Amino acid sequence: MANEILLTKEGHEKLKAELEQLKGPRRVLIAEAIREAKSHGDLKENAAYHEAKLNQSRIEGRIAELEKTLQMAKIVDKDDDNGTGAQLGALVKLFDLNFEEELMVKLVGSFEADPANDMISITAPLGASLRGKEIGDEFEVIAPSGKQRYRVLAID
Repeated sequence: MANEILLTKEGHEKLKAELEQLKGPRRVLIAEAIREAKSHGDLKENAAYHEAKLNQSRIEGRIAELEKTLQMAKIVDKDDDNGTGAQLGALVKLFDLNFEEELMVKLVGSFEADPANDMISITAPLGASLRGKEIGDEFEVIAPSGKQRYRVLAID
């Protein structure tokens, strides 16, 4: 399916948990905030009411986004790929040949990518270049910051 969204099992579980939280406790809190703000009278100049309605709109938008994502999601296990080397879901230890330092990244689907926490999308320049690499392989990545060079130290 061309529109499928690749997720790791952990990423899928995280999105399901977020959806449950938004549909349950967060919706209740927003509804209470709206009721409370309405009780203060004139809604035209009631900042608390307008803020609560804006929050409600944001939450409903996020719920719709999560439901669509989960509906289109394909959970990919490392074993599903049948390939060797780095693949979706793999934890990869790299040696940055430019800065001479080690780093650890996890290859994930684009929807669950979080570069600040070393969760790299398999469609990002580093993730795409890393896919299929084996321990000992060296490779280059053309990134916005310039050409980066890495060596694969370990794959888990």
